[in-house]
Amino acid sequence: MFKSLRRRSVVVLLTLAAFATLAVVVSANHSWNGYHWARQSNPFNLKVGDNVSSAWDSTLNTTISDWSASTVLDLTKVAGQANPKNCRPTAGRVEVCNSTYGNNGWLGIAQVWVSGSHITQGAVKLNDTYFNTPTYNTPAWRNLVSCQEVGHTIGLDHQDENFNNANLGTCMDYTNDPTTNQHPNNHDYQELQTIYSHLDNSTTVGMPTLQGKVPPAMTQIDLATPAQWGKVVRESQGGKTTLYELDFGGGHKVFTFVIWTVEGRGRH
Repeated sequence: MFKSLRRRSVVVLLTLAAFATLAVVVSANHSWNGYHWARQSNPFNLKVGDNVSSAWDSTLNTTISDWSASTVLDLTKVAGQANPKNCRPTAGRVEVCNSTYGNNGWLGIAQVWVSGSHITQGAVKLNDTYFNTPTYNTPAWRNLVSCQEVGHTIGLDHQDENFNNANLGTCMDYTNDPTTNQHPNNHDYQELQTIYSHLDNSTTVGMPTLQGKVPPAMTQIDLATPAQWGKVVRESQGGKTTLYELDFGGGHKVFTFVIWTVEGRGRH
C-alpha cells in the first residue's frame, strides 16, 4: 500500500513538473501575435532608413548589427526617406528617426503597419526631449530603446514587462536599469527562428508602395499623439507599458508600442 502511494505521489509530482515546464515555455514565447514580414527566402534583407543625427549613429549601428546576428534576417542601413519631425514610414522597410518630440512622457515608440498577419512598414521615433537630459543621455538607455523598438518592427514582443524584477539580459525586457538589457539575447534569436520558420508565397519586404493595397486613410493619417494611436489593447499594471491599435478594417491595422519614461509612465 505504501509503495503504491509513493508511486502515485511520484506520478503526481512528475505531472505537476511537466505542467510547470510547459507554463514556462509558453510564457517564454514572445512572438507578437505571429505578425511577420512576408518573404520567400531566409535570411531576408530588410532595409532600415537612417534618419538619425550623429548623436545616434553609433546606437543605430549597434542595433542593426545586433538584430542582423539572427540567422533568419539581415538589417541593412540605408539613407532615410523620412522627415525626422514626423517620421512617416516607407513601404517595405523601417524608418528610424530622432527629434525633440516634446515633453509627452515617452522615450521611444515603434509604429508598425500590418495587413493580415504581415508587416508592411514600420517607423521608430526616439525622443531627444528626454535623451538630451542627464538621466537618459547614456549609451545604455539609448541602446535599450533603439534595440527594443526595432525589435517590435520585426515581429517581437516583450519578454518581460515588470520594471522592478531582475533583468533578463535582453533589450526586449522592461527595466529601471538598462545596464544589462542593451542587446538581444539567445531567446530573441530563437523566437525569430520560430516566427520566420515558414516561407510565404509573396513578399512585403521592399514593397514599393502600399497604394491600392490598403485603405487610403491608413497611409495618410498623422500618428503623432496618443489621441491618434487608437485604442489601448494592452497595458501593464500602473500603465508602465502600453500597446495601441488603430483598426482600419479588413485586417489592416497600425500598432504603436510605447516606452514611457520613469516620470511619464501611464501618461496617455
